[in-house]
Amino acid sequence: MYRKDGENYFIVDAHVALWDARPDNQRNIHGKQFIDCFYDYHRNLSPESEVWPYEEFLYYGGERLMKDLFVDGYVDHAIFQPARLGAFYGTGFGQTEEAFALTRKHPGKLTYNHCFDPRLEEAGLKQLREDAARFGLKGVKLYTAEWQGDSRGYRLDDPWTYRYLEACRELGIRNIHIHKGPTIRPLDRDAFDVADVDKAATDFTDLNFVVEHCGLPRLEDFCWIATQEPNVHAGLAVAIPFIHSRPRYFAQIIGELIYWLGEDRIQFSSDYALWTPKWLVERFVDFRIPADMDEYPQLTVAQKKKILGLNAAAMYGIDVPAEGRLPAPAVV
Repeated sequence: MYRKDGENYFIVDAHVALWDARPDNQRNIHGKQFIDCFYDYHRNLSPESEVWPYEEFLYYGGERLMKDLFVDGYVDHAIFQPARLGAFYGTGFGQTEEAFALTRKHPGKLTYNHCFDPRLEEAGLKQLREDAARFGLKGVKLYTAEWQGDSRGYRLDDPWTYRYLEACRELGIRNIHIHKGPTIRPLDRDAFDVADVDKAATDFTDLNFVVEHCGLPRLEDFCWIATQEPNVHAGLAVAIPFIHSRPRYFAQIIGELIYWLGEDRIQFSSDYALWTPKWLVERFVDFRIPADMDEYPQLTVAQKKKILGLNAAAMYGIDVPAEGRLPAPAVV
């Protein structure tokens, strides 16, 4: 828990990964392109003191993850959101077995979400049911721009995707996290478009659609969708490190999200290991909207507490200690 100026902030890092992008796991040039693009995001949006050596960034392992998140990073609970990327990496990019083993070892600290690909049709549906039972899934992470054979992406409103969402409903998987943000080389930008979220959220009102990266660079499109669909939420992965490199841009992002969605549907995410949570948490708690951007009100302590952890804790049923909760509303 992070403590500052007499306030306690319960931290849920709602988007972390344990990946292996070392050369031995790269199937082809695209595996190197992908991790190099990741590293460019990391290097260009981080304070100089937080930039990792490239070799460490390729693979860092579970021991370092636990230290960076829970010892140094103030995190109380973290949620794995894996990307498979089997076309680029031999054992996948996100390391399922290693991440799940950590989750079993630290059940109060970690939640493991898995992934599916509707282009695998019936075989993939069978696998989803097996994965739901094995991992105890409460959520999944979808990469709609992932390559599969000759296909370079799919949509949430495709017929096969709907069959998988129906299966999620039956299996009790309520939280659908979707990468809808900046493209990553060599994936196609248009395959991350947010438009398909609108129809899926309308047709599956009992599921939560967490749009990771809040649709950037399509923030306006995302906000217009999310304000109409109360089951659409914003994940701040990739958005929040702009608090350092482009603070006015971050002020615009968070100001628009608060205006359109309200503070109850925004979740903090470090996107570890793109960034480590320590400096992001510290800067977000201290963050103030620039005085000349007065169309946006200042964030309150209560709003920051919700965004940093209470919103994701409510979605995933994570227990929050009394000192990390907001005061109960006064009874009139």
